[in-house]
Amino acid sequence: MAYNNDNAQAFRARYRDAIHPLYNPWLHAAFVLAYGLTCVGLLWHTLDAVALWEWLLVPLSLVFFSWGEYQVHKRLGHNKTRFGQLFYKRHTGDHHSFFVEGQMRYETLRDWRVILFPAWLIVLYSLPLLGVWWLLSHIDGNLAALFAGSMLLGYISYEVVHACEHLPAEHPVARLPGIRQMRRLHALHHRRELMHSRNFGIVHPLMDWLYGTLHWEPEPTYQQNRQQHRIRLTRPADAVLSYAAAPAHWPEWHPSSLRIYGREGALLADEVFEEDIHAGGRTGHLRWDVLDYQPARCWQASARGDHGLGLLLTYECIAVEGGCEFVRTLEYGFDGGLMRLANRLLLSRRIERESQASMQALRAVLERSQPAQ
Repeated sequence: MAYNNDNAQAFRARYRDAIHPLYNPWLHAAFVLAYGLTCVGLLWHTLDAVALWEWLLVPLSLVFFSWGEYQVHKRLGHNKTRFGQLFYKRHTGDHHSFFVEGQMRYETLRDWRVILFPAWLIVLYSLPLLGVWWLLSHIDGNLAALFAGSMLLGYISYEVVHACEHLPAEHPVARLPGIRQMRRLHALHHRRELMHSRNFGIVHPLMDWLYGTLHWEPEPTYQQNRQQHRIRLTRPADAVLSYAAAPAHWPEWHPSSLRIYGREGALLADEVFEEDIHAGGRTGHLRWDVLDYQPARCWQASARGDHGLGLLLTYECIAVEGGCEFVRTLEYGFDGGLMRLANRLLLSRRIERESQASMQALRAVLERSQPAQ
């Protein structure tokens, strides 16, 4: 995963540099929604005394849209063809390089450029639909309007749900049950070994289930809770990260860390260590695996503990004038329902306070000492 995430960060930097400076993400999204809903409104304004059975065309049309989306996604988005060369480049070349499993969230609003389809595409998509509506209206005006309008609703739902699948995990919409499941399926689709063969559905998994391409794995335990804290430090990024990424130093600045069992210095990817902790009012023991270390940029490790506890800890350093910004992201969760309830009622608030205290302690330690070597 570290290799893919590293590549994704480099690609993100290049992609963002290439975005036109006048690009406006709000205008992009607003145009797609406004144009699509306006077309639906105008089409359905022509409806007259719709019978109950005629309304059944709406879900049937949405299922038909999902079938078409599945086929286009699978056959053109993940197979290079002469006809779909531009779509393949934008989807597999750009979107799947920008987002990889473990790094699915957008970081700035301008990242919507690689999530949403080009704004002009909904206009191009609507033209043949309007032609179909005009032809079918000579047979049955209600059915023509319901079909064309529903197909446009399918397009809009694709854009909205796909955007939700790249929201930050802590966003309230991302935690809604249906969205949460589709976010997980989409994250699995972005896994390198699965993206050409599994989970092509964006809005729902019906077509993947019918065609046998549905792949599901439970979320990692640590994805249940996420806490992030930032501080500005008057120390170089490389010195700050090399100090924080040395677990032997943790008892000096983190109130939850009691003792570290491992070597001195910043630990590299694939190294292991253990830790005695007192967090959230509970004593425990953690077994850590270092996942990634990029000097002056980021350090990441995962851990398993007592009571089904799973942790993912990420340190990031961002160089700023006069020093750096240090970002600590803690993701954690429990396997058992009883501990999940205890965390919701009590532990999470204590862990939040301890994390905030650790950041202030880190500032104090670093500001009264020389930069770590």
